[in-house]
Amino acid sequence: MGEILIDAAVGEAAAATTTGLLIPVILSGGSGTRLWPMSRAQYPKQLLPLHDSNTLLQATALRTDGFAFGAVRLGKPLVVSNEEYRFVIAEQLKAIGSAAESIVLEPIGRNTAPALTLAALEASLDPAEDPLLLVMPSDHVVNDISAFQNALRAGIPAAQNGAIVTFGIIPDHPETGYGYIEIKADNVGTPGPIASFVEKPDAETAQRYVDSGRFVWNSGLFMTRASVWLKAIGAFRPDILEAVKAAHAAGKRDGQFLFVPRAEFSASPSDSIDYAVMEKLPADTGTGIPAWVVPLECGWSDVGAWGALWDVAEKDAGGNVTRGDVLTTDTTDTLVLAQSRMVACVGVDNLVIIETPDAVMVANKDDTQKVKDIVGQLQKAGRSEAIAHRKVYRPWGWYDSIDNGPRFQVKRIVVNPGATLSLQLHHHRAEHWIVVSGTARVTRGEDTFLLSENQSTYISIGQVHRLANPGKVPLEIIEVQSGSYLGEDDIVRLEDTYGRSGGPIC
Repeated sequence: MGEILIDAAVGEAAAATTTGLLIPVILSGGSGTRLWPMSRAQYPKQLLPLHDSNTLLQATALRTDGFAFGAVRLGKPLVVSNEEYRFVIAEQLKAIGSAAESIVLEPIGRNTAPALTLAALEASLDPAEDPLLLVMPSDHVVNDISAFQNALRAGIPAAQNGAIVTFGIIPDHPETGYGYIEIKADNVGTPGPIASFVEKPDAETAQRYVDSGRFVWNSGLFMTRASVWLKAIGAFRPDILEAVKAAHAAGKRDGQFLFVPRAEFSASPSDSIDYAVMEKLPADTGTGIPAWVVPLECGWSDVGAWGALWDVAEKDAGGNVTRGDVLTTDTTDTLVLAQSRMVACVGVDNLVIIETPDAVMVANKDDTQKVKDIVGQLQKAGRSEAIAHRKVYRPWGWYDSIDNGPRFQVKRIVVNPGATLSLQLHHHRAEHWIVVSGTARVTRGEDTFLLSENQSTYISIGQVHRLANPGKVPLEIIEVQSGSYLGEDDIVRLEDTYGRSGGPIC
């Protein structure tokens, strides 16, 4: 369905002017536990290149590239995210030439309704603009960009005329894992008013929905004016609006980042866009805000589990999807992702096999929703595999814990050109640094000196130290830690270029 006609079916909304500002709003706060072991709490699925060479976040930002409709101006993305991901998000967007206008940082998750309210307040700072907000989760896949952009064009007139527009995925099978949107009978196949929202159905009901042709999947994609969303959330959930207003007003800016204070934002109830507003609109007679849906067929998936990724990925003759160093024989309908070693599959069918440097997960493709149960077991046992990868990204670069044992740990550390770690000390461990490539500027106590390839230094327990890369190429070192306790929380940070304080992040 590459073409969606903007015709009389959009009714009165068609009279709206096609001018103004359209801001992509990217909601990037989820954790994606069903995509473990690749998706983890400190590096969730939206930051991973699961579908192609771009991460899901990057693909979301690129989805509006080249978009044009009348005199509508496309603005820079506005991202709402967890504080913990801020540097990675900024770097990933910069890498694709799509730097965000603003990255609003939630100190605690409060679901999508408060997140969109933050975005609407941030987008309303210029009193001369009442921009359209295109709200996109950061962890979805869209294969047909042309069809996606055609749907945006079909939704703009209604959104500019005061509607909250959602985009409903035309179902190709009776899915029980999605909520559905009922389209009014006289608007089937065209943009028009929503009749109702319905919860995730059982299999028989889902089949009936698909057969009727009047139901679409609820995609979580929205378009509306900033002022319209603020009016709607104020009407239906004034408690959310007031708490988020206070939090946004008290926020602290640092470049493109807006740090929202925990105390004020925690006062907001947690609720979704659907529950807080959308499900109330079809029956609402007080706000006068229409709820519209644009049918959409664009190779969409919310990648909610490994089976969903297999569904939308390109397959070989045997129905297999493979990435990395993978060999198969007599293997069918299987997803295999290998990150750090060769994976060989012989005589298997309908499996998901995910290999990372510190974990291997094997599941029946029909049971991948249950992966979250494994994550629950890891969390209950206090195991680090639920939280972080062996390779950990930091604002200055990354490190990989390549070996460890009683009283020792070995890390490979890469520092970006011009970057510097915090000034810090450790109470329980000493560190030996060997430069593999690049140039290191080392602060050790009162001394500062340079180290080149094959040179080394020693940091004793309790000694104040800092590592920096003054060069034009990445600095790579091997760090050997030794001591009675080697945990990441044995870091006392004294000074930090990136505005972090205290804490276990070096």
